[in-house]
Amino acid sequence: MERKGCEVPRIWTPPLRELTPDTTLGYDVIDFAVNVLGVELYPWQRWLFIHALEIVGDLAGEWYFRYETVLVLVGRQQGKTTMSIILALYFLYMLGVSLILGTAQDLEQAEDTWAACVEMAEGNEWLAAEIEHVWRTNGAKRMTLTASREYRVKASTRKAGRGKSANLVLLDELREHQDFKAWDALSPTTLARAHALIWCMSNAGDATSVVLRYLRLKAHEALGDPDHIVEAVGASIDRPDVEDDEAPAPAIGLFEWSAPPDADVRDRDAWAQAMPSLGWCVTERAIAQKLATTTLDGFKTEYMCQWVTSAINPPFPHGSWDAGRDETSAIAPDAPVCFGVDVSGDRRRAAICAAGMRADRDYHVELIEYRTGQEWVRDWVQDVASSQKVRIALQGRGAPASDLADVLESIAGVEVIRCEGKELAAWCGRTWDGVAANTEADLDAPKIRHRTQAGLDLAAAIATTRPVGDGGYVWDRMKSSEDISPLVAMTMAYGLATRVEEKPKESAYSNGRGLMLI
Repeated sequence: MERKGCEVPRIWTPPLRELTPDTTLGYDVIDFAVNVLGVELYPWQRWLFIHALEIVGDLAGEWYFRYETVLVLVGRQQGKTTMSIILALYFLYMLGVSLILGTAQDLEQAEDTWAACVEMAEGNEWLAAEIEHVWRTNGAKRMTLTASREYRVKASTRKAGRGKSANLVLLDELREHQDFKAWDALSPTTLARAHALIWCMSNAGDATSVVLRYLRLKAHEALGDPDHIVEAVGASIDRPDVEDDEAPAPAIGLFEWSAPPDADVRDRDAWAQAMPSLGWCVTERAIAQKLATTTLDGFKTEYMCQWVTSAINPPFPHGSWDAGRDETSAIAPDAPVCFGVDVSGDRRRAAICAAGMRADRDYHVELIEYRTGQEWVRDWVQDVASSQKVRIALQGRGAPASDLADVLESIAGVEVIRCEGKELAAWCGRTWDGVAANTEADLDAPKIRHRTQAGLDLAAAIATTRPVGDGGYVWDRMKSSEDISPLVAMTMAYGLATRVEEKPKESAYSNGRGLMLI
């Protein structure tokens, strides 16, 4: 029997009150789609309209949409475009709004949605009667209706929507926005409208999908971090340079049909979670064929709506970091513990890692602390140093963490090792060897083992490097798509733990036999 896709998303923002025809416009949109447009909706589409169009207030009096931004994440080819068309026509004809802006990273894609909307309106006798003119010029397509209503298409650029006030902004494939220029231009267009909405639809993104990633992080944070993605990037996920503690939380409604992060690509129940139209317009057989002909990362992103952080080339050999995972891993009780500290490139977060030899002579690494700010590092080290000697390494020069060296050296019982120059590249190379040894049998290096820790796992997946010297490299904080301070701190701790201390050369005159003159 063919599986049916999940009607309810795996992660979603719950309503403030019971959803009825009096508390959401969703029921009216469904009635419009079925009885005016003649479109039969899939169960998940009905569910989404009901939940995403929740209102605050009274439809018979003053009201506004609960969400300023609706973020819908769902696998490819599930009917996202159909929903955008229905929503656009409902806003134009039933709400009588003055302007709808449609955009996508690819202007042609936005124009395709607009064209389908125009075609549906022109093919409906009642809707066509209100069309005044349709401009089909490439790059300037728009449809105008009576009473100064129109639907325009704009390219996703820094000029998109400037000078306009829109009631509905349709942002398709938000995953392709790799900077905030278009978002910063479009999002203010709804500010002066009482009944306004930004409707975003996309499948999962990757490390370069900065706008989608930011909005999703904010929504997950408000929901208690169900997938531990906020934990992975640290406590601070703010984009603004200045935060207002009194400002209300972003009004983002998240509706995410996605497979769990750890779901296997062959798990057909996971397919149903990411593809709610499964069994309606998409078959398991068709999906299975895509699995056989699509790259693993591509299948996860496009069909399972799973975020693939390794969209950029990971720093370690494929599978070696995961191969070093051991949930029982620990430093041997009698082995010395070394610490490493690092600060993010924007100086907003700091990480402390520990490293030490295991009972089997491999090495255990662990992210001990990962918090916003830097001030807490001194207090943490001072607290640990009150009961044991602390050896802690950091980059000695040219890094955000370098300023902490003098601060930590002033604490009694703390020895600070400054990693600089050739040693910095050597420690990065030694870390690579330790991780790679998990899958590369010919590497004569102790293996680096670790438990599952979101912050460290993410940094190990997306870190980039920059070359130094003759064939060496170091981690590149600024060009990595996320904060990699956990990985750099781990490198400092592991480098210190495996450091071979050079013995001072013995003087020829220190053997106690005195000086002989001939």
